Amino acid sequence: MQKTILTFLLLVLLSFSALGQIQKMPYDINGNSWFENIKIGGYVQARYNRLLETNPDLDCNQCDKSWGAGNSFSLRRVRLKFSGNLGEHVYFYIQPDFASSGSGSGQHYGQLRDAYFDVSLDKKREFRFRFGQSKIPYGFENMQSSQNRLPLDRNDGMNSSIKNERELSVLFYWAPEETRKLFRELVAEGLKGSGDYGVIGFGVFNGQTGNAPELNDDLHIVGRISYPIQIGRQIIEPGIQAYTGQYQMPQSNLSTGVNVQEGLNYLDQRAAASFVLYPQPFGIQAEYNWGTGPEFNKVTNTIEQTNLEGGYATLTYKFSKFNQLFYPFMRYHYYDGGKKFELDARSYNVSELEIGMEWRPVRAFELVAHYTISSRRYEDFINQDNLQTGRLLRLQAQVNF
Repeated sequence: MQKTILTFLLLVLLSFSALGQIQKMPYDINGNSWFENIKIGGYVQARYNRLLETNPDLDCNQCDKSWGAGNSFSLRRVRLKFSGNLGEHVYFYIQPDFASSGSGSGQHYGQLRDAYFDVSLDKKREFRFRFGQSKIPYGFENMQSSQNRLPLDRNDGMNSSIKNERELSVLFYWAPEETRKLFRELVAEGLKGSGDYGVIGFGVFNGQTGNAPELNDDLHIVGRISYPIQIGRQIIEPGIQAYTGQYQMPQSNLSTGVNVQEGLNYLDQRAAASFVLYPQPFGIQAEYNWGTGPEFNKVTNTIEQTNLEGGYATLTYKFSKFNQLFYPFMRYHYYDGGKKFELDARSYNVSELEIGMEWRPVRAFELVAHYTISSRRYEDFINQDNLQTGRLLRLQAQVNF
């Protein structure tokens, strides 16, 4: 793996050696000073999850922590986005979130989500390197912003790969100019696109998940191919992706008495297939992944190397009435495996059906009603034989700016 990483970093250096023209670029492509083009945007999500709740012990540690007993109204996300072009070849993006929880009972702490810059090798920006903390190119729904996603939380099967979808990384993206334009239109026109993460993306990342320190000397390697194809009025986007590396269990995530592998290192490896039919008006979004990683075994009280699998399918219908947009949707998702970033690599078996509707009366405001029928088994060294089933109605109001 070290040879692969060295080869990739050498490619970065050789690519930049041909870019003497970007040493001084105080203006953007329109001749404006760079500080005149900084954009500020964001969104806020306010939720209530307790309506028609049948089991207050049913919760979801990875997704919305305001599920279950002791919770009421909550802010799920408070995001600010700062971005802009620094000349013809450099772009930056910074996004903090102010709805994070602290280690104690405090809420609404600021935490970094994205902080990266793109350096393009050509003026069309078809070839670019990305440096910093950003989303790792694995999975369509993982790439899709929560601002655009219909279900209120990401599915367990794909999202159990990388906590908060982000990591410190060096990535390379390529997409033709026309395809990059199409990626932008799929978001701007309300078709629930994932954004522009290239037709081809590959690179290296730490592997300990975002906002966490690296604990071993082994970098992860990731690769993804995803290509939107227009067939008449319809647009489909098939994709494949995979990553591999060594993940080290943090000591802070281990219960006293649990057994672990020597060195705390586990193979963290996955591959996935994706398919999207954009809603015009009927849409399909489906992904499934297979892999291996650490998982708690209650029989032996050991965190073991085990296989995992899971995915989802979302059906959508988009229609307009009275100049307002409506998106009825239904998603089923499934996951069987461990979650490496939770206590003792908590063991999961999830089966969940979600039925909902998003209403967007104006571009700046959205309201979602989301009924969840859930069966979740999640077990660690402290909490064993824990199967929770239940139903609840969830509401979200979102403002976009």
